[in-house]
Amino acid sequence: MRNMVRRLGVRGVLGALVMAGAISGGLLLGAAHAADTAPATAPAAADAAPISTTAPSAITDLPPAPLVPRTVEDLKAIQARVEAVAKAGLPATVAILLNDAQGSGVIVSKDGYVLTAGHVSGKPGQQIYVVLSNGRRVRAVTLGANNNIDSGMIKIVDRGDYPFVPLGTAKDLVAGQWVVSLGHPGGYQRSRPPVVRLGRVLLVRDNLIGTDGPLFSGDSGGPMFDLDGRLVGIHSRIGSTTTANIHVPIDTFVATWGRLAKGDEWGSRTFLARSGPDDAPPRTAALGVRAIADARGAVVSQVYPGLAADAAGILEGDVITKVNDRAVRSPDDIKEAIDKQKIGDAVRLQVVRVGKVLEMSARLTAGK
Repeated sequence: MRNMVRRLGVRGVLGALVMAGAISGGLLLGAAHAADTAPATAPAAADAAPISTTAPSAITDLPPAPLVPRTVEDLKAIQARVEAVAKAGLPATVAILLNDAQGSGVIVSKDGYVLTAGHVSGKPGQQIYVVLSNGRRVRAVTLGANNNIDSGMIKIVDRGDYPFVPLGTAKDLVAGQWVVSLGHPGGYQRSRPPVVRLGRVLLVRDNLIGTDGPLFSGDSGGPMFDLDGRLVGIHSRIGSTTTANIHVPIDTFVATWGRLAKGDEWGSRTFLARSGPDDAPPRTAALGVRAIADARGAVVSQVYPGLAADAAGILEGDVITKVNDRAVRSPDDIKEAIDKQKIGDAVRLQVVRVGKVLEMSARLTAGK
């Protein structure tokens, strides 16, 4: 990893900062597959998070990385931090194999608790496999999921001491801050380790983080780190472009650890647009967003290209506070308002964007 990142040089780092490009790193060792007998029972739940919050000294002892690089030395400082964070995070970054689906995750305790996205872990109690960064496959079971924010938990049941990462907090993140993302874009590939990418924080909310770090299918559930090497978010959803993405703040996992570890599943995944032919009746009106409940209204976490919200100029991170003068307190309020409309109807939207109140209009399109 050190030699590979070092070969990028200062020019390579500058390219990564400007383009938020992908960096591959680490070594992929030979796969050592566990027995194919799946576990019969789920592990006992842990009421409190058995986690560490201590950042690796190999990272924190490095010179600080500035938000805005102005000199070659600034670029070198960022490069050194990215390299160190990737080296520390790669061993704990895993692939999740669930039937024919794949995703990513990250180990956060020595005994094998894995954090991922709720839509990756799915229903509690499923017997699955986790592929470690060295190619070894181990048995695991899905635990709980908070579908309101897309957080999920998995427990490795094959005994062992597993590499893990420390947890940070999203509360300290600020717009423009550098973050490092790892995952398995395109799904697990035996010939390739988890892929490392650099990005910046665009927005921070209680229930989501927006960044411009490139994500692709297969990255969902993977980890996002600050430049101290602490886990601050889990990849959730790809935005309308690959560089406008949504992550679940790590604080929400800690706050609900007991429920997740016990296998509770709660909340609903509210899709306010129909993205595939099997999702809804063919003539359903749709606004074309996915949103998450927030104290101020419903925060838009995804805008579906070509649908009403996209045409109206709604952006990820916008907070919808009213639909047709009706107050919005959750995504369900939006859905109820839209369900009363027909395809082609225009709806009035009140939106808060970076503290500014906007009045917008969207003409509803077919949800299929």
